[in-house]
Amino acid sequence: MGDMNAPILGSVVLASATSWAVLRLLLGNNPLFQVPEYTLVHPLEFGVYALLGVAGGFLSVAFTKLLLGMRGYFLRLPIKTRWWHPVAGGVTVGVMGLFVPQVLGVGYSYVGSALNGSMALKLMLLLVVLKLFSVTVSYASGNAGGIFGPSLFLGAMLGGAIGTVAHHLLPGYTASPGAYALVGMGAVFAGIVRVPMTSVLMIFEMTRDYAVIVPLMIANLTSLFISRRFQKQPIYEALSHQDGIDLPGPATLHQTSQRTVAQAMRKPPEILSAQTLVGVAMEQACASQFHSWPVADKGYFLGVLTKEALERAFTDGRRELPLEALLEKDQVPHLHADHALHLALERMSKSHLDLLPVISRGDIHKLEGVVVLQDVLDAYGFNNAGANI
Repeated sequence: MGDMNAPILGSVVLASATSWAVLRLLLGNNPLFQVPEYTLVHPLEFGVYALLGVAGGFLSVAFTKLLLGMRGYFLRLPIKTRWWHPVAGGVTVGVMGLFVPQVLGVGYSYVGSALNGSMALKLMLLLVVLKLFSVTVSYASGNAGGIFGPSLFLGAMLGGAIGTVAHHLLPGYTASPGAYALVGMGAVFAGIVRVPMTSVLMIFEMTRDYAVIVPLMIANLTSLFISRRFQKQPIYEALSHQDGIDLPGPATLHQTSQRTVAQAMRKPPEILSAQTLVGVAMEQACASQFHSWPVADKGYFLGVLTKEALERAFTDGRRELPLEALLEKDQVPHLHADHALHLALERMSKSHLDLLPVISRGDIHKLEGVVVLQDVLDAYGFNNAGANI
């Protein structure tokens, strides 16, 4: 959250304690993984842990970029194709599982094998690659998937593989491969989710051994540096933006004393249907006082269409084309009701629009209203500006 104020921290502590109590009541006090005791054999190992952090950072970047890229591809496909997205993802993962069944499921049993050093090097390397693709394609296509469990799985396999190689080359200076699998779990988790201290606490709670904290912090910080360098936006924030969920940050929360979009927002005076043909829409546009309009399909907001784009399609002979084909769905200029009003002017200027949609933070396809340029000018007292020129 990046915020340590008392209400947030207190709520997290209360929720965590309640969850822990219920879990222990139902499943007992058994740990998730049986972890061997950690020992630092030689200071030279710190260099190996740093290399593990570098590898974990690059694996984190690959996971994040691959997941966002695949998910973005599926989201850009037409709505009518949504039904076969899970089919494509399921078939892909099923083919992988047909040849390597270890890639299916959460895989905590295989994580336990890696932690205890009982898994072959080739299998761990193979699982790093296959699990990377299977999780991302499953998540992106709308099937069951996650980030927490796969990050632990990938980290354990990566750490176990690096630990096996290090122990083979330097048997007298390195610990068992299981120790590296343990640190690898924390490093990849920290790189993907960007929570290095959570990773440290998590691994410490699993081992209850202070000795593991130093190598874990080295690997975590290295992984975090690499992941931030090559993937600026954290994965959960990026996933929220893909879904159209724009959570307010500290800057938004401190703008309560300013004019907000909600004060100048109005109900959409004109909404064009996505199935309307260009020729028909052109007739409506000629009688309209606006130069841009929101486009929706049965209440499902899709984007904004400008008069220039409509005239261009009409001139090019695309009169029988539905309006949905003219929309640019990747970057739709929009506002939220709690945004500062000056942001409306900035985005109107940048997008060359005289009307911007106001959409819900929780659903990018829910249109709450529109902001018109003249209304923004009126809010700032420029309602008579035209008469004074």
